[in-house]
Amino acid sequence: MSKKKFYLLLGALIILVGYIFGSSQNSINPPTFPTPITLSASDSANLIKVTRVVDGDTIEIEGGIKVRYIGIDTPETVSTRKPVSCFEKESSDKNKELVLGKEVRLEKDVSEIDKYGRFLRYVYVEGPSTSSGQISLFVNDELVKSGYARVSTYPPDVKYQQRFLDSERYARENSLGLWSNCRN
Repeated sequence: MSKKKFYLLLGALIILVGYIFGSSQNSINPPTFPTPITLSASDSANLIKVTRVVDGDTIEIEGGIKVRYIGIDTPETVSTRKPVSCFEKESSDKNKELVLGKEVRLEKDVSEIDKYGRFLRYVYVEGPSTSSGQISLFVNDELVKSGYARVSTYPPDVKYQQRFLDSERYARENSLGLWSNCRN
């Protein structure tokens, strides 16, 4: 068999295998979530109760749905590293203070879920019950501005990237939170 025929045959085989495995992957259902609640851009006016704080940048809402804050990253409380990272407990505690047991409004950017099946959202606490007396507290930004989180944006979800960068600069310049307590 000539080299040319061999490569043609090999190419055809690769295409056939790709088609077979590709079509079987298309039949796999997307992840489902144990709740009748659907989260979409049109639902952003609805308030949803936070039932658990997983860590500084992840919450669980009614129905057991996990929501990961877009655009920020906090030190991890669950880690295989020893010791766990600096300021992880404080970040998680601050998140609890801001949202646990409260009703929040969720805002979608571009992506729906991350690779772990968590919904990706910007989170707002509504009403005059916020500590600063604001009508709405933008939780993602508050965590960055007060030094409990770092900016961590991933395209295409970059709607508030500049705001977060400005807030992080403020926290760094004022040695707030992790910027005063951790080696950076």
